[in-house]
Amino acid sequence: MMLTTAIVCGFLLDLVLGDPAWMPHPVVMIGRWISHLERMLRRTLPQTERGELFGGIVLVVCVVLGVFAAAQGIYIVAAWIHPILAWMVQVVWCWQALAAKGLADESLRVYRCLVEAGSLADARRAVARIVGRDTEGLSREGVVRATVETVAENYSDGVFAPLFYLAVGGAPLGLAYKAVNTMDSMLGYQNERYLYFGRAAARLDDAAGYVPSRIAALFLIVSAPFAGGNAKNAWRIWRRDRRNHASPNAAQTEAACAGALGVQLAGPASYFGKRYDKPFIGDAVRQIDADDILAAVKMMYAASVLSLFLVTAVRFLAALLA
Repeated sequence: MMLTTAIVCGFLLDLVLGDPAWMPHPVVMIGRWISHLERMLRRTLPQTERGELFGGIVLVVCVVLGVFAAAQGIYIVAAWIHPILAWMVQVVWCWQALAAKGLADESLRVYRCLVEAGSLADARRAVARIVGRDTEGLSREGVVRATVETVAENYSDGVFAPLFYLAVGGAPLGLAYKAVNTMDSMLGYQNERYLYFGRAAARLDDAAGYVPSRIAALFLIVSAPFAGGNAKNAWRIWRRDRRNHASPNAAQTEAACAGALGVQLAGPASYFGKRYDKPFIGDAVRQIDADDILAAVKMMYAASVLSLFLVTAVRFLAALLA
Protein backbone atom coordinates (compact mmCIF):
# COMPACT_ATOMS: atom_id res chain seq x y z
CA MET A 1 0.00 0.00 0.00
CA MET A 2 2.93 2.36 0.58
CA LEU A 3 3.79 2.32 -3.12
CA THR A 4 0.16 2.98 -4.06
CA THR A 5 -0.05 5.99 -1.77
CA ALA A 6 3.32 7.20 -3.08
CA ILE A 7 2.02 7.05 -6.65
CA VAL A 8 -1.14 8.95 -5.70
CA CYS A 9 0.80 11.63 -3.82
CA GLY A 10 3.34 11.94 -6.63
CA PHE A 11 0.53 12.29 -9.18
CA LEU A 12 -1.13 15.04 -7.13
CA LEU A 13 2.17 16.89 -6.69
CA ASP A 14 2.72 16.82 -10.45
CA LEU A 15 -0.84 17.99 -11.02
CA VAL A 16 -0.39 20.98 -8.71
CA LEU A 17 3.30 21.88 -8.98
CA GLY A 18 4.55 20.35 -12.22
CA ASP A 19 8.37 20.50 -12.48
CA PRO A 20 9.62 23.44 -10.39
CA ALA A 21 12.72 25.04 -11.92
CA TRP A 22 14.49 25.08 -8.55
CA MET A 23 14.21 21.33 -8.07
CA PRO A 24 16.97 19.06 -9.44
CA HIS A 25 15.37 16.63 -11.88
CA PRO A 26 16.65 13.09 -12.51
CA VAL A 27 15.93 13.38 -16.24
CA VAL A 28 18.44 16.25 -16.48
CA MET A 29 21.09 14.11 -14.78
CA ILE A 30 20.20 11.14 -16.99
CA GLY A 31 20.52 13.38 -20.07
CA ARG A 32 23.98 14.54 -19.01
CA TRP A 33 25.06 10.96 -18.43
CA ILE A 34 23.79 9.93 -21.87
CA SER A 35 25.73 12.78 -23.50
CA HIS A 36 28.90 11.84 -21.58
CA LEU A 37 28.63 8.16 -22.53
CA GLU A 38 27.96 9.04 -26.16
CA ARG A 39 31.10 11.20 -26.37
CA MET A 40 33.18 8.52 -24.65
CA LEU A 41 31.90 5.68 -26.84
CA ARG A 42 32.29 7.64 -30.07
CA ARG A 43 35.91 8.37 -29.16
CA THR A 44 36.60 4.75 -28.23
CA LEU A 45 34.78 2.67 -30.85
CA PRO A 46 35.38 2.63 -34.62
CA GLN A 47 33.15 4.99 -36.61
CA THR A 48 31.68 2.20 -38.68
CA GLU A 49 28.12 0.89 -38.97
CA ARG A 50 28.92 -2.07 -36.73
CA GLY A 51 30.88 0.06 -34.29
CA GLU A 52 28.05 2.56 -33.90
CA LEU A 53 25.44 -0.18 -33.50
CA PHE A 54 27.55 -1.79 -30.77
CA GLY A 55 28.16 1.58 -29.10
CA GLY A 56 24.44 2.30 -29.06
CA ILE A 57 23.74 -1.06 -27.40
CA VAL A 58 26.44 -0.48 -24.77
CA LEU A 59 25.01 2.96 -24.01
CA VAL A 60 21.46 1.61 -23.63
CA VAL A 61 22.56 -1.18 -21.27
CA CYS A 62 24.70 1.15 -19.15
CA VAL A 63 22.04 3.83 -18.84
CA VAL A 64 19.03 1.61 -18.12
CA LEU A 65 20.76 -0.74 -15.70
CA GLY A 66 22.69 2.13 -14.13
CA VAL A 67 19.58 4.22 -13.48
CA PHE A 68 17.65 1.27 -12.10
CA ALA A 69 20.52 0.12 -9.89
CA ALA A 70 21.22 3.62 -8.56
CA ALA A 71 17.55 4.28 -7.79
CA GLN A 72 17.11 0.87 -6.18
CA GLY A 73 20.24 1.38 -4.09
CA ILE A 74 19.10 4.79 -2.84
CA TYR A 75 15.67 3.34 -2.00
CA ILE A 76 17.20 0.42 -0.05
CA VAL A 77 19.40 2.78 1.96
CA ALA A 78 16.41 5.04 2.66
CA ALA A 79 14.35 2.04 3.78
CA TRP A 80 17.18 0.94 6.06
CA ILE A 81 17.19 4.39 7.68
CA HIS A 82 13.40 4.55 8.08
CA PRO A 83 10.35 3.31 6.12
CA ILE A 84 8.88 6.81 6.05
CA LEU A 85 12.03 8.14 4.37
CA ALA A 86 11.78 5.39 1.75
CA TRP A 87 8.16 6.33 1.16
CA MET A 88 9.10 10.00 0.74
CA VAL A 89 11.79 9.06 -1.78
CA GLN A 90 9.17 7.11 -3.75
CA VAL A 91 6.77 10.07 -3.63
CA VAL A 92 9.37 12.48 -5.02
CA TRP A 93 10.45 10.12 -7.77
CA CYS A 94 6.85 9.31 -8.72
CA TRP A 95 6.23 13.05 -8.93
CA GLN A 96 9.29 13.58 -11.12
CA ALA A 97 8.46 10.64 -13.39
CA LEU A 98 5.14 12.23 -14.40
CA ALA A 99 4.68 15.20 -16.72
CA ALA A 100 0.97 16.03 -17.01
CA LYS A 101 1.19 19.63 -15.80
CA GLY A 102 4.40 20.32 -17.69
CA LEU A 103 2.81 19.06 -20.90
CA ALA A 104 -0.29 21.15 -20.29
CA ASP A 105 1.72 24.29 -19.43
CA GLU A 106 3.87 24.07 -22.57
CA SER A 107 0.83 23.44 -24.78
CA LEU A 108 -1.14 26.29 -23.25
CA ARG A 109 1.82 28.59 -23.84
CA VAL A 110 1.40 27.91 -27.55
CA TYR A 111 -2.34 28.61 -27.24
CA ARG A 112 -1.74 31.94 -25.52
CA CYS A 113 0.76 32.99 -28.18
CA LEU A 114 -1.81 32.27 -30.89
CA VAL A 115 -4.96 33.60 -29.23
CA GLU A 116 -4.01 36.17 -26.62
CA ALA A 117 -0.85 37.60 -28.17
CA GLY A 118 -1.81 36.86 -31.76
CA SER A 119 1.82 36.15 -32.62
CA LEU A 120 2.48 33.26 -34.99
CA ALA A 121 6.24 33.79 -34.64
CA ASP A 122 6.03 33.41 -30.84
CA ALA A 123 3.77 30.38 -31.24
CA ARG A 124 6.32 28.75 -33.54
CA ARG A 125 9.05 29.32 -30.95
CA ALA A 126 6.80 27.97 -28.20
CA VAL A 127 5.88 24.80 -30.09
CA ALA A 128 9.55 24.24 -30.95
CA ARG A 129 10.09 23.56 -27.22
CA ILE A 130 7.89 20.45 -27.33
CA VAL A 131 8.21 18.99 -30.84
CA GLY A 132 11.10 17.57 -32.85
CA ARG A 133 10.04 18.86 -36.27
CA ASP A 134 11.12 22.09 -37.95
CA THR A 135 8.75 24.85 -36.88
CA GLU A 136 10.02 27.97 -38.68
CA GLY A 137 7.66 27.60 -41.63
CA LEU A 138 4.59 26.23 -39.88
CA SER A 139 1.26 27.88 -40.59
CA ARG A 140 -1.17 28.67 -37.79
CA GLU A 141 -2.95 25.37 -38.45
CA GLY A 142 0.42 23.59 -38.55
CA VAL A 143 1.34 24.96 -35.12
CA VAL A 144 -2.00 23.86 -33.67
CA ARG A 145 -1.74 20.42 -35.27
CA ALA A 146 1.79 19.89 -33.92
CA THR A 147 0.67 20.92 -30.43
CA VAL A 148 -2.37 18.65 -30.38
CA GLU A 149 -0.27 15.74 -31.65
CA THR A 150 2.26 16.36 -28.89
CA VAL A 151 -0.40 16.41 -26.18
CA ALA A 152 -1.83 13.13 -27.46
CA GLU A 153 1.51 11.34 -27.89
CA ASN A 154 3.04 12.60 -24.67
CA TYR A 155 0.02 11.63 -22.60
CA SER A 156 1.23 8.10 -23.34
CA ASP A 157 4.98 8.76 -23.00
CA GLY A 158 4.87 11.25 -20.14
CA VAL A 159 1.87 10.21 -18.06
CA PHE A 160 0.39 6.78 -18.64
CA ALA A 161 3.57 4.81 -19.41
CA PRO A 162 5.37 6.16 -16.29
CA LEU A 163 2.28 5.33 -14.20
CA PHE A 164 2.27 1.85 -15.71
CA TYR A 165 5.90 1.18 -14.82
CA LEU A 166 5.64 2.85 -11.42
CA ALA A 167 2.75 0.50 -10.60
CA VAL A 168 4.68 -2.55 -11.83
CA GLY A 169 8.07 -1.92 -10.25
CA GLY A 170 7.96 1.20 -8.12
CA ALA A 171 9.99 4.36 -8.60
CA PRO A 172 13.22 2.60 -9.72
CA LEU A 173 11.43 1.00 -12.69
CA GLY A 174 9.57 4.25 -13.39
CA LEU A 175 12.88 6.11 -13.57
CA ALA A 176 14.37 3.38 -15.76
CA TYR A 177 11.49 3.95 -18.19
CA LYS A 178 12.19 7.70 -18.13
CA ALA A 179 15.79 6.88 -19.00
CA VAL A 180 14.61 4.84 -22.01
CA ASN A 181 12.34 7.67 -23.12
CA THR A 182 15.11 10.24 -22.67
CA MET A 183 17.56 8.18 -24.72
CA ASP A 184 15.03 7.97 -27.54
CA SER A 185 14.44 11.73 -27.49
CA MET A 186 18.19 12.39 -27.60
CA LEU A 187 19.41 9.60 -29.89
CA GLY A 188 16.44 8.13 -31.71
CA TYR A 189 16.59 10.28 -34.84
CA GLN A 190 16.60 8.84 -38.34
CA ASN A 191 19.46 11.09 -39.48
CA GLU A 192 23.05 10.42 -40.43
CA ARG A 193 24.46 10.95 -36.94
CA TYR A 194 22.09 8.58 -35.13
CA LEU A 195 20.95 6.17 -37.83
CA TYR A 196 23.02 3.38 -36.27
CA PHE A 197 24.15 4.73 -32.91
CA GLY A 198 20.59 5.56 -31.85
CA ARG A 199 18.92 2.43 -33.21
CA ALA A 200 19.04 0.43 -29.96
CA ALA A 201 17.58 3.35 -27.99
CA ALA A 202 14.75 3.81 -30.50
CA ARG A 203 13.91 0.09 -30.58
CA LEU A 204 13.90 -0.20 -26.80
CA ASP A 205 11.63 2.83 -26.51
CA ASP A 206 9.25 1.24 -29.03
CA ALA A 207 9.20 -1.97 -27.00
CA ALA A 208 8.76 -0.22 -23.64
CA GLY A 209 5.90 1.90 -24.96
CA TYR A 210 4.11 -0.83 -26.92
CA VAL A 211 1.58 -1.93 -24.29
CA PRO A 212 1.18 1.43 -22.50
CA SER A 213 0.47 3.33 -25.74
CA ARG A 214 -2.43 1.05 -26.61
CA ILE A 215 -3.99 1.25 -23.16
CA ALA A 216 -3.44 5.03 -23.19
CA ALA A 217 -5.37 5.30 -26.47
CA LEU A 218 -8.33 3.55 -24.87
CA PHE A 219 -8.26 6.02 -21.98
CA LEU A 220 -8.29 8.94 -24.40
CA ILE A 221 -11.30 7.42 -26.15
CA VAL A 222 -13.18 7.05 -22.86
CA SER A 223 -12.16 10.61 -21.88
CA ALA A 224 -13.34 12.21 -25.14
CA PRO A 225 -16.75 13.36 -23.76
CA PHE A 226 -15.02 15.28 -20.94
CA ALA A 227 -13.53 17.58 -23.59
CA GLY A 228 -16.64 17.78 -25.74
CA GLY A 229 -15.28 15.09 -28.04
CA ASN A 230 -16.88 12.11 -29.73
CA ALA A 231 -15.89 8.80 -28.14
CA LYS A 232 -17.55 6.74 -30.87
CA ASN A 233 -15.63 8.50 -33.61
CA ALA A 234 -12.44 8.31 -31.54
CA TRP A 235 -12.86 4.52 -31.42
CA ARG A 236 -13.51 4.36 -35.17
CA ILE A 237 -10.50 6.46 -36.15
CA TRP A 238 -8.27 4.68 -33.65
CA ARG A 239 -9.13 1.30 -35.17
CA ARG A 240 -8.57 2.63 -38.69
CA ASP A 241 -5.51 4.89 -38.32
CA ARG A 242 -3.60 3.61 -35.29
CA ARG A 243 -0.85 2.26 -37.54
CA ASN A 244 -0.45 5.40 -39.71
CA HIS A 245 2.99 6.24 -38.37
CA ALA A 246 6.56 5.03 -38.70
CA SER A 247 6.55 4.47 -34.93
CA PRO A 248 4.46 1.51 -33.76
CA ASN A 249 3.20 3.58 -30.83
CA ALA A 250 2.83 7.26 -31.77
CA ALA A 251 -0.31 6.94 -33.88
CA GLN A 252 -2.19 5.05 -31.16
CA THR A 253 -3.03 8.08 -29.05
CA GLU A 254 -2.88 10.52 -31.98
CA ALA A 255 -5.58 8.55 -33.79
CA ALA A 256 -7.80 8.48 -30.70
CA CYS A 257 -7.38 12.23 -30.21
CA ALA A 258 -7.96 13.05 -33.89
CA GLY A 259 -11.16 11.01 -33.92
CA ALA A 260 -12.40 12.52 -30.67
CA LEU A 261 -11.94 16.07 -31.95
CA GLY A 262 -13.01 15.42 -35.55
CA VAL A 263 -9.79 16.83 -37.01
CA GLN A 264 -6.92 15.60 -39.13
CA LEU A 265 -3.47 15.23 -37.58
CA ALA A 266 -0.01 14.22 -38.82
CA GLY A 267 0.65 14.49 -42.56
CA PRO A 268 3.83 15.86 -44.24
CA ALA A 269 6.39 17.41 -41.90
CA SER A 270 9.98 18.62 -42.04
CA TYR A 271 12.77 17.37 -39.76
CA PHE A 272 16.28 18.86 -39.88
CA GLY A 273 15.47 20.45 -43.22
CA LYS A 274 14.20 17.25 -44.84
CA ARG A 275 10.53 16.81 -45.74
CA TYR A 276 8.78 13.55 -44.84
CA ASP A 277 5.46 12.65 -46.44
CA LYS A 278 3.82 11.05 -43.41
CA PRO A 279 0.26 9.75 -43.77
CA PHE A 280 -2.62 11.72 -42.28
CA ILE A 281 -4.43 10.54 -39.16
CA GLY A 282 -8.15 11.22 -38.81
CA ASP A 283 -10.71 12.88 -41.07
CA ALA A 284 -10.85 16.60 -41.76
CA VAL A 285 -14.44 16.90 -40.58
CA ARG A 286 -13.60 20.52 -39.83
CA GLN A 287 -10.55 22.77 -39.86
CA ILE A 288 -8.34 22.42 -36.83
CA ASP A 289 -8.39 25.48 -34.54
CA ALA A 290 -6.51 26.82 -31.52
CA ASP A 291 -9.38 25.76 -29.25
CA ASP A 292 -8.49 22.18 -30.10
CA ILE A 293 -5.37 22.66 -27.97
CA LEU A 294 -7.62 23.36 -24.98
CA ALA A 295 -9.78 20.34 -25.80
CA ALA A 296 -6.71 18.09 -26.12
CA VAL A 297 -5.36 19.28 -22.77
CA LYS A 298 -8.74 18.65 -21.09
CA MET A 299 -8.85 15.18 -22.60
CA MET A 300 -5.29 14.50 -21.44
CA TYR A 301 -6.10 15.56 -17.87
CA ALA A 302 -9.28 13.45 -17.81
CA ALA A 303 -7.42 10.43 -19.16
CA SER A 304 -4.64 10.99 -16.61
CA VAL A 305 -7.07 10.93 -13.70
CA LEU A 306 -8.75 7.81 -15.06
CA SER A 307 -5.29 6.24 -15.43
CA LEU A 308 -4.56 6.93 -11.78
CA PHE A 309 -7.85 5.32 -10.74
CA LEU A 310 -6.99 2.22 -12.78
CA VAL A 311 -3.49 1.93 -11.35
CA THR A 312 -4.63 2.34 -7.75
CA ALA A 313 -7.59 -0.02 -8.22
CA VAL A 314 -5.41 -2.75 -9.73
CA ARG A 315 -2.79 -2.43 -7.02
CA PHE A 316 -5.48 -2.42 -4.31
CA LEU A 317 -7.08 -5.61 -5.70
CA ALA A 318 -3.67 -7.25 -6.03
CA ALA A 319 -2.96 -6.45 -2.37
CA LEU A 320 -6.28 -7.95 -1.30
CA LEU A 321 -5.66 -11.14 -3.25
CA ALA A 322 -2.04 -11.53 -2.12
